[in-house]
Amino acid sequence: MSDVRFVAIGDSFTEGVGDERPDGTPRGWADLAAEGWAAQTGASISYANLAIRGRLAWPIVEEQLEPALALRPTHLAFNAGGNDILRPGDSISRVVDAFAKVVRRCDEQGVTPILLAGADPSGGMPLRNVIRRRGNALCDAVVARFRRRDDLVWAINWTDERLRDPSFWSPDRLHMNHRGHHRVAARVLHAVGVGAPEGWWDPPGEGAAHLSTRDYYRQHVGPWVRRRLMGRSSGDGRVPKYGDWVTVAPPPDPSVRMDS
Repeated sequence: MSDVRFVAIGDSFTEGVGDERPDGTPRGWADLAAEGWAAQTGASISYANLAIRGRLAWPIVEEQLEPALALRPTHLAFNAGGNDILRPGDSISRVVDAFAKVVRRCDEQGVTPILLAGADPSGGMPLRNVIRRRGNALCDAVVARFRRRDDLVWAINWTDERLRDPSFWSPDRLHMNHRGHHRVAARVLHAVGVGAPEGWWDPPGEGAAHLSTRDYYRQHVGPWVRRRLMGRSSGDGRVPKYGDWVTVAPPPDPSVRMDS
């Protein structure tokens, strides 16, 4: 097993929804960060990803945290709250408590926590002012809870103005596309101190074609509302894509740019 053992837990943001491979499977920032980590250091790393789309903060902690720690990682990445802030009745302080439990358990196990704030999708969504206000409140509250900790790894994407550009988002306007996930991966790699491969902060490419309001509501908002009314989640029946360690090796040619 390699010296770096990196596990990620979370929801669709960490699973990689919006950045799909040709076969339809999600890639996303965590997969990219593992690849970039190996490329930048020239050494293989062990990587696992237990994230499941649609999960709220506490189900992530209750379902994913202990299995992730059981893998004996050196680094554990955690993001949550994106689905919670879409439900105005949910408590911001309760989401912050979920972050606190992750940090406490990482401290107890000698694991370095990497805490992420997701990017701000509100510019393209209904109720944008409500979503941004709750996202601002959550981001501020998490940072305030740990303001005395200088040993945590932070990757705060919520306040990144560049990431609010539509070219970084997928057609559903809720999940980032390959450009957005590369930028988040670059921030994570910068935060852990290895730096990002060339071009990842602002990779080439364009966003998805803009949908009319009618098509957007029919294809994306309507199905989301129906799932809420039926008490269902987009993650129902899904399993982690990497529930155990996989080895991520550096590219055989170090000069090859990893910006695709």
